[in-house]
Amino acid sequence: MSVNRLKKMYYNPWIYTPVRTVLAIWRQLTKTEIPELTKCSVLIKERSRVEETIHAMQRAGAGRLQVISDFDMTLTRFAHNGKRVPTTHNILDNRLLLSEDCTKKMKELLNTYYPIEIDPSRTTEEKLPLMVEWWTKVHALLIQQRIRKDLLAQAVKESGAMLRDGYKAFFDHLTEQQIPLLIFSAGVGDVLEEVIQQNQVFHPNVHIISNYMDFDQTGALQAFKGQLIHTFNKREGALSHAASFTELQGRPNVLLLGDSLGDLTMADGVSEHENILTIGFLNDQVEERKESYINSFDIVLVKDETLDVPNAILTYITSLRDNK
Repeated sequence: MSVNRLKKMYYNPWIYTPVRTVLAIWRQLTKTEIPELTKCSVLIKERSRVEETIHAMQRAGAGRLQVISDFDMTLTRFAHNGKRVPTTHNILDNRLLLSEDCTKKMKELLNTYYPIEIDPSRTTEEKLPLMVEWWTKVHALLIQQRIRKDLLAQAVKESGAMLRDGYKAFFDHLTEQQIPLLIFSAGVGDVLEEVIQQNQVFHPNVHIISNYMDFDQTGALQAFKGQLIHTFNKREGALSHAASFTELQGRPNVLLLGDSLGDLTMADGVSEHENILTIGFLNDQVEERKESYINSFDIVLVKDETLDVPNAILTYITSLRDNK
């Protein structure tokens, strides 16, 4: 019998798999510590590196960790019962706040620019000026409506906005462990705050970088404050706000959550980082974007409307077991 035939008959993947330790292989094969990573909706290109990063974060402990997350379609659901869940901009589409004509124009802009935002064939450099164009036009329309601040809470209540399943455990666990959560959103900060406030998870450890409204003395929208934040300029925002939050200092380990490739730059303001684990929510156009997401995020969650995987990872990282 030939040697090659013998190899095929008695091939054992353990022999040909790069070995770190027997325990590491056991973990990789059984995956009992974080079983959520075995869900069919979870895609991981380099499982051994992901495991090593999670173990390194666990050894360092909660005091060395911070979480940076996008908001729309990351902490909020993408869809529910077959219907899209509104983003913070879409929440403003309420007759209390916007005219029918304004709503129509905003939908036309969405139909024009959103396909560009998620187009895998376009480079970030190509998308950048178009995203600025989109956000600028939307904000101009909103300012023309002179949106009233005192009506925002009612608009959120009527909107059908939904945080992902498991959101309470996510927010509560972070505050219990005194882990800062930086929400980095290209949406509308005032609306974002109202959503998490109404869901009773706006804890003291939550910090937000977003597009905030500037209201005049009568409470009507007159402008947006500061630098425009859109999907593909979060790196600049991260760097410019790096020194703003003292709670984030001395926390070199980062769990990053996003739904766009542009979200991957949200941790660029973290100085001397040691470990960064990125989780990407792939909400739509799965086949077209799957490859780019798998090549960019450490963990990809396909059409997963929950926070089960981030919660499981956080629970493991903050556990007291000794993995040294």
